[in-house]
Amino acid sequence: QVQLVESGGGLVQAGGSLRLSCAASGSIFNILAMGWYRQAPGKQRELVTAITSGGSTNYADSVKGRFTISRDNAKNTVYLQMNSLKPEDTAVYYCHADILLVTMRRGDCWGKGTLVTVSS
Repeated sequence: QVQLVESGGGLVQAGGSLRLSCAASGSIFNILAMGWYRQAPGKQRELVTAITSGGSTNYADSVKGRFTISRDNAKNTVYLQMNSLKPEDTAVYYCHADILLVTMRRGDCWGKGTLVTVSS
């Protein structure tokens, strides 16, 4: 079993910054990729950014140049640095991990989410 625990959400004014963290624990053999999704009220969950074990990244066009994803493989932790936040970034942010378990089975894991609210 694998757990993803997010932290770092909160309320910030437009133009401000927040840093999210997500730590994975449990029966992990290797984490293939980690990423962040978000879901705003009344909208579908969307991919914000992801990073592979090798460090390759991709970003949604809406956050390019403002958000930065990074990971610490030794700590099984991924970070999301969010700068120049806009009210439209308001959403619940979910951590996701594509994990190879110790059983050699692949697992698709989600955190419970952390709320980010950007006031105008």
